[in-house]
Amino acid sequence: MAVVLVHGAWHGARCWERVEGALARRGVTDVVTPTLTGVGERQAEAGPTVGLRTHVDDVVDVLDRLDRPAVLVGHSYAGLVVREAADRRPDAVSHLVLVDGWAGGDGASLFDLAPIWMVDHLRRTATAAGDHDVWRLPPPDPALVGVDDPDDVRWLRGQLTDQPLATFVESTILTGAVDRIPTSAVVAEPSLLPFRQMAEQAGWPIVALQGGHDLMVTAPDALADVLTDVVPSVARAGCSASW
Repeated sequence: MAVVLVHGAWHGARCWERVEGALARRGVTDVVTPTLTGVGERQAEAGPTVGLRTHVDDVVDVLDRLDRPAVLVGHSYAGLVVREAADRRPDAVSHLVLVDGWAGGDGASLFDLAPIWMVDHLRRTATAAGDHDVWRLPPPDPALVGVDDPDDVRWLRGQLTDQPLATFVESTILTGAVDRIPTSAVVAEPSLLPFRQMAEQAGWPIVALQGGHDLMVTAPDALADVLTDVVPSVARAGCSASW
């Protein structure tokens, strides 16, 4: 069984490096870390047509290439991505884990779910980017995602890239199949965002961790402990991979 770690907005697969190492020390080595189209190491593929559906297709492609079930993990924005991908491939996903992840029903977009102050802030930053056709969102300061250690800030700033605006405005398409997949939520506390409320409304088990929104950077060992608890022992004898 594989563990598929899907990064959130503005990030790429490298943000999971510390969690991958921590999982390996716990015997979980069958780990896949895709980078979504147009961000991170794939920023050259960015464009105004890159949306939520593009990223769902990316994750579905990973699931289709695996020859084994997966524990599918999504951070932040990727909560929407992994839930739709799992809805399309429910037999390929044994468990979902949302790490401070956005989650909504059929037809919801991230901008539908986010508080008004956050949507207004993001739209202002997109306008300030200066494109004639505004289609991208510049990355936030690491402090806004709970990263304040100077070394961590430098490391993260070297990875963050613009996020295509369409990923936040395109609506989720769900049939309901995802709701039959066991799901757990990891929430960072304290938080100004409604991740705990979303998980509570869905009835998912919740684990709270201290460390800010980017838990994979600030609390990789604690996050690895949580993931190890939901990964069956069969997942601990595979090989590591990136897509």
